[in-house]
Amino acid sequence: MIPPPFLVLAGPTAVGKSEIALLLSARLNGEIVSVDSMQVYRGMDIGTAKPSLGDRSRVPHHLIDMLPITEVFDAAKFVQLASSAVADIQARSRLPILCGGTGLYFKALFEGLGNAPPGDPVLRTKLEATALADLLQELAQLDPATYERIDQQNPRRVIRALEVIRLTGRPFSKQRAAWSSIAATEAQRTPFFGLLRSSGDLRRRIDTRVEEMFTRGLIAETERLKKCGLENNPNASQALGYKQVLEHLAGARPLSETTELVKIRTRQYAKRQTTWFRRQFQLNWIPIEPDQEANDVAARIAREFNNSRDKKCETRNPKS
Repeated sequence: MIPPPFLVLAGPTAVGKSEIALLLSARLNGEIVSVDSMQVYRGMDIGTAKPSLGDRSRVPHHLIDMLPITEVFDAAKFVQLASSAVADIQARSRLPILCGGTGLYFKALFEGLGNAPPGDPVLRTKLEATALADLLQELAQLDPATYERIDQQNPRRVIRALEVIRLTGRPFSKQRAAWSSIAATEAQRTPFFGLLRSSGDLRRRIDTRVEEMFTRGLIAETERLKKCGLENNPNASQALGYKQVLEHLAGARPLSETTELVKIRTRQYAKRQTTWFRRQFQLNWIPIEPDQEANDVAARIAREFNNSRDKKCETRNPKS
């Protein structure tokens, strides 16, 4: 568990986290730590809605453009890099603002990595050569709880769950449940804010974002990344948008259908993100109206964050 002070800003894709994090940084003397499994890769810019160079010059961002597309990034590496970044920010008397939507990374940072074994290259290769339908059938038989919760369209996660099950002989769900309850309790005490929009508003924002990504050159970006080894990275090649464009480039479907599919998959992902955060953490949910100014939302979060810090100080130093 990283020590305070810090602020966490989470929520589904396209809800407006990045803009509000920038405004919070100005109000709270903060720097942003990206909690995103794909923004860490250089070159994955358009499809990950990576903050612009202008925004990154206004406010320091960490864990962005850290790795080449050929290197695999996971929760363990995230915890190591994020902990270092938070310590560096705090050492300069600034506030770390952890902003993102990769729920597993938040959980790993606050509750530990659990006791799952490291990957086995031989077993991993065998599983990767197996049809996804067969993998899901095996997972449903061996660990129904994980089968119900897992993203069944994400081969990487299905393979990892089966890898752990085969290596340990125990359900993956049981091992995830073994994550430290003490750390979980501490995590629930953190200033953890979640952003929410109505389903209609979020859908409109997602559709607009996806259309803008294609207009800005998502296909050309994916083609460049493909030449650099994107398809050989089991994590990055499954990223929303990039996976569907790779399929389009391989002739799977025309551009119009690809665009619509990315919208559908992104909406599904946003729903899963919100559900996951509700189940895993006690967030302070901040609803955002369609016409509400981001600055007003940032002002509210800043007030609530400062109030929570004041209350902690009063608890530690009661009046005599």
